[in-house]
Amino acid sequence: MGHEDNPDYFKGRGAQVNTHNKFLKNKYVLEHIEGLDESMLENSATQIFDEHPKKIVSESNSPDLHFMRSINPYQGCEHGCIYCYARNTHEYYGFSAGLDFERKIIVKRNAAELLEAYFNKKNYQPSMILVSGNTDCYQPLERKLKITRSLLEVFLKYKHPVGIITKNNLILRDIDLLRELAKLNLVHVNVSLTSLDEHLRQKLEPRTITAGGRLGVIQKLSENGIPVRVMAAPIIPGLNSNEIPNLIKASADRGALSAGFTIVRLNGSIAELFTDWIHKAFPDKADKVLNMIAECHGGQLNDSRFGTRMSGEGKIAESIQQLFRMACARFLAGREMPPYDLSHFTPLAGKQTELF
Repeated sequence: MGHEDNPDYFKGRGAQVNTHNKFLKNKYVLEHIEGLDESMLENSATQIFDEHPKKIVSESNSPDLHFMRSINPYQGCEHGCIYCYARNTHEYYGFSAGLDFERKIIVKRNAAELLEAYFNKKNYQPSMILVSGNTDCYQPLERKLKITRSLLEVFLKYKHPVGIITKNNLILRDIDLLRELAKLNLVHVNVSLTSLDEHLRQKLEPRTITAGGRLGVIQKLSENGIPVRVMAAPIIPGLNSNEIPNLIKASADRGALSAGFTIVRLNGSIAELFTDWIHKAFPDKADKVLNMIAECHGGQLNDSRFGTRMSGEGKIAESIQQLFRMACARFLAGREMPPYDLSHFTPLAGKQTELF
């Protein structure tokens, strides 16, 4: 039985359950469903929760990450990608990593104001800040709230380098700002592309745009002089691993300058969510795929080891890495992302303009 025939499968959602939050003492159970005013498992509408943080830039010391600073204007993400490692962070807010992550979205409306204050700190030294290190800054709510656009306006005002990760064509709304940043070598855009198979994409990433739409984003940005890297991520062995050459070629044909990849890892609550999901969405492949994922991570679905957790280890991981390297050598030869130019940074720009 596929998910189309399963009455318990929520179309338009990635997670099919709310996993228990390990930080909470109590948990919901459905033993006496008539006792609940609202079923925890109904496919309800998205809710917005405002957060008023005192700082907006996170600083990471992880040796696996090429960036040290990141901004996440949203926590939680309506895209609903089942594999998303950011799901676990939702538990810090008292929510579940499951359905809650997709329908209880925390927003930081004062992000641009906080970023400007960050740039005006005494002796601040510029280095690239990644927008969307955790959740997509161009998820559906951004269309109305425009928090990401307000951040880009600050980056441009201060001439500060910025990186972006997204899988949504809403980024094209801000092409005016991105074009100006690109003229000064101040922006890189990373477009996530997981599969060219729409049947698979709809299950993996239910509220995202199509693969064709993402390739269109790569082409439009490239045509406007904005450097783009395709992120073939995550690669799930036995599910989309055979698509690597096609993903790289299709992106290169649209102007991508570089590519990256990660092998899926199912840390924390994501192992339970993914296992539940794949048995419902791809019952015939479920056990094989789960075994192959574990084989890439020392026999476990979870993998927190620096150095291997992103790229995996063992024969399956090595074959994926080799396929990726060969595809890049074939389709992206001679291309590279332009280096960021840190020399344009204008400190205290806001305060200087107030004098006139």
